[in-house]
Amino acid sequence: MSTATRKSPLTDWTVLVPVVALVALVFSWGRELPSFGVALVALCLAGAVLAAVHHAEVVAHRVGEPFGSLVLAVAVTVIEVALIVTLMVDGGDKTASLARDTVFAAVMITCNGIVGLSLFVGALRNRVAVFNAEGSGAALATVATLATLSLVLPTFTTSKPGPEFSTAQLTFAAVASLALYGLFIGVQTIRHRSYFLPVEPASPNGAADGGGDDEAERPTPRAALISVGLLLVALVAVVGDAKSVSPTIEKGVAEAGLPNAVVGVIIALLVLLPETLAAVRAARRDRVQTSLNLAYGSSIASIGLTIPAIALASVWLSGPLLLGLGPTHMVLLALTVVVSALTIAPGRATLLQGGVHLVLLAAYLFLAVSP
Repeated sequence: MSTATRKSPLTDWTVLVPVVALVALVFSWGRELPSFGVALVALCLAGAVLAAVHHAEVVAHRVGEPFGSLVLAVAVTVIEVALIVTLMVDGGDKTASLARDTVFAAVMITCNGIVGLSLFVGALRNRVAVFNAEGSGAALATVATLATLSLVLPTFTTSKPGPEFSTAQLTFAAVASLALYGLFIGVQTIRHRSYFLPVEPASPNGAADGGGDDEAERPTPRAALISVGLLLVALVAVVGDAKSVSPTIEKGVAEAGLPNAVVGVIIALLVLLPETLAAVRAARRDRVQTSLNLAYGSSIASIGLTIPAIALASVWLSGPLLLGLGPTHMVLLALTVVVSALTIAPGRATLLQGGVHLVLLAAYLFLAVSP
């Protein structure tokens, strides 16, 4: 992989696939696709996901942790937020709960799916997955606070009927979200960066494999810069192609008699595929902390950037903005926070903790299909 990165040949699949996927997006955007077209766009989507993971790893090798995971998390979230706002502007009242559903799906997928898979893979390699409890605990606390302020409180406020914030409350939630997100980034990348660095595994072989190879294969600045550009292209293609196939997904969900919220879950799963694959690959290299950085960082960015964006967009959005969760989702969120705290506190986890998080994700997905 490193050799291909240094040579950067124009014929390399990691260069061609994002461009082809972006071309597919241009030709499919806003059009009703036949079955063959949907299959072709889905194939481009899968290729763009793999390319995004590759380029994210190149950037991560160059800038080091936790900047590497931050680049991927922020890039995916910015594009995802742009997609949410665009859909809400065009969708009217039927997209009133789109931001809530998407953000909550991202929280459940990252905090249970990505975390669970990473811990499971890490524990399979070394029996015990080790990570930094200080950094992961701080990230989890930030996720819990942002989720409660933005997704739980609207259900209980009384200024407006329904699970809505008043204009003043929404403004406060947006400012608080941005402030917490900025504070977290400062702590993660500057003041307490060591809290978010991978913990060396107990196995001597694992420790030897961890740092030396990464340093020896460190990409050149030019290769890293090219990968940043191709990463953005790949992520735009991932989100855009997911949007292009969403009418087919919506039609299939409707024909199956499933709740409309399932569409948002499927789209969130597609959009978060790059982070999921990158996190699992990091866990296979005994870098579970990098996986947790990706998971919690994506969750924090999803809330911390989406709420301010829709607060700004609400100036010209005519319909209601439903942010409050229902009772079932609040129970799942509370259980996720409690279980995550118990998982993070010791700084080490076994297959059991990974399995518990995966079961929580399965419960969320099942209840989305059968509420």
